[in-house]
Amino acid sequence: MALIVQKYGGTSIGSIEKIRNVAKRVLESYREGNRMLVVLSAMAGHTDSLIQLAHQMTDDPDPRELDVLMSTGEQVTVALFAMAVQSLGYEARSLLAFQAAIHTDQLYGKAHIRDIDTHRILDELESNRILAIAGFQGLDSNGNITTLGRGGSDTTAVALAAALHADVCEIFTDVDGVYTTDPNICPKARKRETISYEEMLEMASLGAKVLEIRAVEFAKKFNVPVHVRSTFSKERGTMVIAETKDMEKVLVSGVAYNKNEARVTIKKVPDLPGIAARIFKPVFESGIIVDMIVQNTSEDGITDLTFTVPKPDFLKTMKLVSKVAETIDAEKVLGDENIAKVSVIGVGMRTHAGVAMKMFEALAEENINVMMISTSEIKVSCVIEEKYTELAVRILHEAFGLENGDVESV
Repeated sequence: MALIVQKYGGTSIGSIEKIRNVAKRVLESYREGNRMLVVLSAMAGHTDSLIQLAHQMTDDPDPRELDVLMSTGEQVTVALFAMAVQSLGYEARSLLAFQAAIHTDQLYGKAHIRDIDTHRILDELESNRILAIAGFQGLDSNGNITTLGRGGSDTTAVALAAALHADVCEIFTDVDGVYTTDPNICPKARKRETISYEEMLEMASLGAKVLEIRAVEFAKKFNVPVHVRSTFSKERGTMVIAETKDMEKVLVSGVAYNKNEARVTIKKVPDLPGIAARIFKPVFESGIIVDMIVQNTSEDGITDLTFTVPKPDFLKTMKLVSKVAETIDAEKVLGDENIAKVSVIGVGMRTHAGVAMKMFEALAEENINVMMISTSEIKVSCVIEEKYTELAVRILHEAFGLENGDVESV
């Protein structure tokens, strides 16, 4: 008898009828003898509506109260789901995060899961109930409700699967797996049968919306097999698993892009010890994630510093950095929201050279200028003008032989 954790996103449970259909699908696995734990998001659009309500009340909602408000969406869906299962003649119970003992830190809106007390969850499962747990939310050490940020229900599901040593964590969504790139941009993109944790982690960090990055981190750390699949199809999706030798034979396995970043440049920064720390300290303390960082060669003790941040944090970052720039006598701070990042990913890069050059040549042939570059063992990323994003994705997908399954191998 396997323990299966399933997660359903907002589009999968966007109406009463869809919730009923999800209940029927869960029961198919339950009737096969499996223990079932289901993690649910809020209904599609519900969280956005709650945020709008908050901003109708005040321009600057208190973070604690905003989390209290936003957590109600998942409370609705888990209760309705439990009712749907019960109406079909089976036992079910819904639990909110505080009842399931999902403990987090105190970073409202972006809380991180610290630990999960599984005693009550296991008791409910031992009673042969189908258990529905609210995703996206947790409880801090002071008993306050917290939320995990966008995509947080993925993280809830994988964290629960890890804590319970589940056999598999199935992430049901409106796509049928992980593709070599976004099929909406490149119609010849192919669905992957498997993908390594490392590759999925890079794709998630680069804007791929199939899995939330912290969910992949949990899966990798605790070796949780994750099956990404469609709510609306019985077809097998993509398994996210530990790296295998076969995966290393493929040079590039995917192309990702991210339009949700902005660039900040501080001109003529004194090139002195401790200056970088002074610049980034208020940014980090505000919970803003800095991605790419480039510092020019120093001339006469002066340099330029450029970095990228998520676009929603752009204005806040500009204010924070502008204040620091004045105190360190930097010349000025410039910002650019019209950028995008395109990346090629593949574990085969560890043992094969020339990927970056091939990427640069492909972009150059289309007169696409590269503004910033960053690399890791299995990734090369370039910042370009946002208007060229779709073109860049298509030409890179073709350049590395991903279009027709003719993947270039090491």
